[in-house]
Parts: sequence; structure tokens; C-alpha cells
Amino acid sequence: MRNPRNEPLGDPDTAGAAGPASGPERRCVLTGRTGSRDEFVRLAISSEGEVLPDALARAPGRGAWIGVGRAELQAAIDNGKLKGALARAFKGTPLAIPADLAEKTEIALRRAFCDRLGLEMRAGRLILGSDRIAGEARSGGVAALYHAADASEDGSRKLDQAWRVGQEAEGTGLCGVRLPLDRAALSVALGRDNVVHLALADPRSAERIAAPLQRLLTFLGAAEANEDCGCKAATTD
Repeated sequence: MRNPRNEPLGDPDTAGAAGPASGPERRCVLTGRTGSRDEFVRLAISSEGEVLPDALARAPGRGAWIGVGRAELQAAIDNGKLKGALARAFKGTPLAIPADLAEKTEIALRRAFCDRLGLEMRAGRLILGSDRIAGEARSGGVAALYHAADASEDGSRKLDQAWRVGQEAEGTGLCGVRLPLDRAALSVALGRDNVVHLALADPRSAERIAAPLQRLLTFLGAAEANEDCGCKAATTD
């Protein structure tokens, strides 16, 4: 059972409307749009009214959900729309919205994703190295495939093709997710040199990574581009 304190006041509970397969839905306080909590970002609101990003959607107390990108959030902060929406949802609570909330949110989402990658790395579930990934992919041993933002098109295409062969998906648009992190950021996050491509063999690991990645991609406006190349399967949605 979900803790009702974590739901925005005055926002009808839409949990379960999408069924168990897609999980509970949330409503964006800015647009009124409903969607999966894996796409939306939770804003935690303290008893003093401080508004901060809750990248993992686990902070105690009251919260509100937003389903907009960084540019839209910044505009809503600048023109007062976010403050108005939160004031209506949390009547009587003084609100303190930092001017750099959009930047803080992106940083928090990036950190949440990198932390999840690090946990999977320490558990020995990440597959690194183009040759090893290609071999595992062709044999059907890859559940999810990812490429650094600055990975070469040629190298990415070769691994995508190997993955399609292993998944018996030749002729489809199945391909790895182009991450919003370059090789330098991935290398730092994983404590390895020159991480350009990575893969996961365990579908459950892919599911654990999917939520923080989806939130980050959506916030950065990169989710649609990845879906266009068939990467929704790569995140085991």
C-alpha cells in the first residue's frame, strides 16, 4: 500500500488505473497530464515548504509530480506557474522554490542513474568492452544495450546488429539506448577507463536501471529519440 503522504494534496489518486503491467500513474501538477511514475519526477516538499527534487521518489512527507522537461520546468519557475500550481495543491504551506531547481533536478537525476549503474557494476552485472559485448549479444546473452553519448556511429551500429542477431530481431529497429552521458562521465561513474558501450545480461538489472534512465531521458527531452530507434525494448519497459 502506498503512503498517502507521498501524494500531492488535492490531486486525485490515479494509482492502478493503468493496470499492474504499467504500474501506478501520477498526475503532473503543471500540465494535468497523467503518466507512469517512471516518466515523471517527484518534487519533495518539506514541512517548511522547501521544494527539492526527489530523484528516487522515496523522500518522506508530501510531494508533487512533474511530467515536463527541463526547459518547461525552468519556464514554469520563471513565470510563477510552478509556484501557483504547488500553492493550489498545498494550501497554507509557505513555499520556497529555488531559482535553480531545474538544474538541481537534472543533477539529481543524473546522479540517481549513475548510482544505479555503479550498484550493478559492483554486483558484477555489467558487461563492458566492445568485443565481449558483441560476443554476448550474438549468443543471446544481452538483455539491454547502452552507448555513450559520444560513441561512434559505426561502433554502435555493429553492436546493435550483433544484439539483433542474438534476439532474432533482424530487420527491426531494435538498438541500444544512446545515453545522455559521454564516455568520460561513464568512466567516472563506473571507475573504469574509456567506457563507451555497456550491456546487461540480467533482465531484472535492466528493469532496475530503466526507471532512473527513463526519468532522466524524459527530463532532458531525449526519450522520444531513443524510442524512435526501437530502444524501448532495450530498457525493458
